[in-house]
Amino acid sequence: MTFLPIVARELRVASRRTGTYAVRTAAVLLVLLIGVWFFIVLEREPTSERSRVLFGFLTGTATLFALLSGVRSTADCMSQEKREGTLGLLFLTDLKGYDVVLGKLAATSLNSFYGLIGILPMLAIPLLMGGIGLDEFGRMALVALNTLFFSLTLGLCVSVFSRSGRKAIGLTFLFLALFTVGLPVLGSIIGFYHGFSEREFFWFCLTSPLFSFISALEDARKNAPGWFSYRFWLSTAVIHGLSWLLFIVASLYAPRVWQDRPAGVARMRWRDRWRNLTLGDSIHRAKFRTRLLDKNAFYWLAARARLKPLGIWLVLAAMACAWLFFAKKVGREWFSPELYLLSAIVLNMLIKSWFASEVGRQLSEDRRTGALELLLSTPLSVREILRGQRLALERQFFWPVVAVLGVFMACLWATLLSRQRYYEGDEYSTLWTCFYLALALMLVADLIALYWVGLWQGLTARSGRRAAQGTVGCVLILPDALFFLLLFLISISGQNLGRWQFFLGAWFGLGLLADVAFSASARNKLLTSFRAAAEQRYLSRKAAPK
Repeated sequence: MTFLPIVARELRVASRRTGTYAVRTAAVLLVLLIGVWFFIVLEREPTSERSRVLFGFLTGTATLFALLSGVRSTADCMSQEKREGTLGLLFLTDLKGYDVVLGKLAATSLNSFYGLIGILPMLAIPLLMGGIGLDEFGRMALVALNTLFFSLTLGLCVSVFSRSGRKAIGLTFLFLALFTVGLPVLGSIIGFYHGFSEREFFWFCLTSPLFSFISALEDARKNAPGWFSYRFWLSTAVIHGLSWLLFIVASLYAPRVWQDRPAGVARMRWRDRWRNLTLGDSIHRAKFRTRLLDKNAFYWLAARARLKPLGIWLVLAAMACAWLFFAKKVGREWFSPELYLLSAIVLNMLIKSWFASEVGRQLSEDRRTGALELLLSTPLSVREILRGQRLALERQFFWPVVAVLGVFMACLWATLLSRQRYYEGDEYSTLWTCFYLALALMLVADLIALYWVGLWQGLTARSGRRAAQGTVGCVLILPDALFFLLLFLISISGQNLGRWQFFLGAWFGLGLLADVAFSASARNKLLTSFRAAAEQRYLSRKAAPK
């Protein structure tokens, strides 16, 4: 029998896919473009300073890519097999748990691994420029690879114990956030009240890839080089050991958790309690159903989870508490325009990403289960379906978006107050006012574009995860990529367009143009090809509507 047969098969399949080669090529080209742009922008700086800035940015991007690979690649691999009923068929053969787990790991993470491997040689460019030592390059390469392994095995382990893809992806992201940021923040809070030393706080950071990244960037010539080296290698070893532990747990439990077992009395009781909490008891469900059905039938289908809007409020409240905690700990230095700007950008990204993950989920799930075919056989029109989904999204996101827009205006007001203390004239006031107004307008425009594009992606993509990725790629990533490409072309051309009005206008114009173009195209397809796209899972790929 072939050793690791599933791995061998998946590697042969991947070798015939063009995407396997396109991903690493695209990653290398992207790193080269970023490197050339940084090299030109920082041409007046010393070579050693340019190399350190470039090295820090590139390694940070590579580590972030590695950290999120588990959410994107492995979080839904085993749970999807359980939903489709194919995982049990694999264990009817002589395959062991590690055969299946390694096979799924090879199948889902090969592109992420190749992308990172393609990036790592490019990180040696700052090494050739000077200012970066070979030991720093080696440590950062080790951090990126170790973080990738940790993220992939964590997603795989969560997927083994999950059946819902959405739940698996959410839990993977939650655990990554807990290990990366949560435990260090907990140690910081405890140390704030109990006076931890640096070495005591270190024990809360052992499992944090972010801590390994920061430790790898520390200058060995600082106060205690032995201590800096010790904490880096210990953190790296702990994360690597935890990764193997997650892989072993996934291999041991994969053959045992795929069966559908009848729920016990205690489990049924907790399931009923959770159902009553999220959906309400029979009386409240009847009232809620009547109120929503009077407006739109699909509205009720998409908004039955009455507590779903509470999730985003809890996240916003947690972020507000964390912001106030650090404001109290840091003091006056926390209240700076740079922190206001960072807070606004984080909130902007959070709302858009959450909205993109929700907008096409209902249509994608209904198409996968065949419920959409039943809906289209009723008198319910396409416009009514789209309106029902819009009402459900408004119920979940309208007031959080209003709150975020209010935070933008508060950040603008605080920035203008702080700027007036140090600067005279209206130049800075005009700059910050235009930027925050553009940010608020782009948030609204992007949400409208995400609605139309997300619905079309949810109707045509293979899964809800791919629908969300396609939506984010079209509406959010592509305009920013074009903007940075414009900056790159301006940099290499030698033109001096240093006025902030040009760059702000270019960013706003490209984003608005992309929103209008993608919204119009997706809206036209939805209104003209909705029924044909709903039948796509029964048609061949060539016969699917474009």
